[in-house]
Amino acid sequence: MKILVPVDGSKYSMEGVKIALDYAKTKGAEITLVTVTPFISGLDLEISAKEIESINETMKRTGEEVLEKAKNILNSEGISAKTILSSAVSAADEILNIAEKENAALIIIGNRGLGSSAARFLMGSVASKVATNAPCSVYVVKTS
Repeated sequence: MKILVPVDGSKYSMEGVKIALDYAKTKGAEITLVTVTPFISGLDLEISAKEIESINETMKRTGEEVLEKAKNILNSEGISAKTILSSAVSAADEILNIAEKENAALIIIGNRGLGSSAARFLMGSVASKVATNAPCSVYVVKTS
């Protein structure tokens, strides 16, 4: 069984890592951790190419840190995971594409991420889009 776990550093996504850990221990599941950073290079912004490059580098570093944190949760219990750092305009679409490419049987995703409630209202949540359009089962993690 292949499990895809999108992580953004939020408590919800990190709880998803712990649930995936349980699947790996009890069912021998293979885990792939994915972080999707915003793709801004194609946007029409009034900032220089150097500033865009700096923003992209910062987001890449942050994404790598989030993946490392999630991977450490698994490694502390003797479970290894594949990691994917991607950049896309739509995190939900990228997660869905990766789930298809990786032939995931399950996506474990937090019901909320780091995005603001205003952004969720305007664009819909990533979890909602993933759950609605996923090529496999989706486990939506809620935490208090």
